Amino acid sequence: MKIDFDGIQAFVVIAELGGFSKAAEHLHVTQTALTRRVQKLESYLGLRLLDRTTRYVELTAVGREFLPQAKAIVGEMTLAVGRMKDMSKHARGSFTLACVPTMASHVLPAVIRRYAEAHPGNRVRLIDTSAFEVRDAVLHGQAEIGIGIPTDRHPDLIETLLLEEPLMFFCREEHPLSKMKSVTWSDMRETELVVVSSMTATRVFMDYQLAKRGISLSGAYEVQHHATAISLVAAGVGTAILPASTLEEGARPGVCRIPLVSPVVKRKITLLRRKNSTLSPAANAFFELLKDQAQNSSGQR
Repeated sequence: MKIDFDGIQAFVVIAELGGFSKAAEHLHVTQTALTRRVQKLESYLGLRLLDRTTRYVELTAVGREFLPQAKAIVGEMTLAVGRMKDMSKHARGSFTLACVPTMASHVLPAVIRRYAEAHPGNRVRLIDTSAFEVRDAVLHGQAEIGIGIPTDRHPDLIETLLLEEPLMFFCREEHPLSKMKSVTWSDMRETELVVVSSMTATRVFMDYQLAKRGISLSGAYEVQHHATAISLVAAGVGTAILPASTLEEGARPGVCRIPLVSPVVKRKITLLRRKNSTLSPAANAFFELLKDQAQNSSGQR
């Protein structure tokens, strides 16, 4: 059923203002156009809502019965449209973001703080999960935006580089390599490594980069999450090669974060969104903030 909102609105305004002339002026239309709207509505309903002559306009009995409902329709529609316009103008609303845990723990909070300051009242639902699941969440519409590590490219996704961060060497301060300003990959051949699972994007990326350079390292321990690897290192159980964002400098007493060189290996962090899909105003504002972050990071490198 097609609802003739223009006709209903015209009927309500005529009833409230008591005539076609004032109603036409209020709606910024001609009296002829206003008359056509009412006639179209009456024709659709098969009922006469207004009795009108050259001297007066008054509601019919059916018109008086219909008026409260018509007012409610116009009021609700006006309120809904106003909310949508406000949402568009001020980027209000809520959205879901999928993000790999390292970004969710360290880089993302500062961006969310900036976003909250610019858009108070907006709600952000965060899914912190693996890079593969970040991609799937965006692909299947469970999240509007994703922050992850490049995996297999998908034709329905758009990837935008957010930043590049180096892999670093983590060890206890008692470790023989802890006093070095930088560590080479060959320096770690005799160390016991805690490695993340081969099913994670970080591990896949690291193994690929090492194989490309003919470097082979094995891990004595394997874990699923970066945070678990750091906890083992802090307990004195091995060392780890992890992204720089896993742990900020000085954040864990007794744990050293040392640059890895010869070569420096960096992982890329990308923004994901669905192709041919319009972001909500709230999500788009956050996406633009993240792109600014990417541009600033690029300018600092």
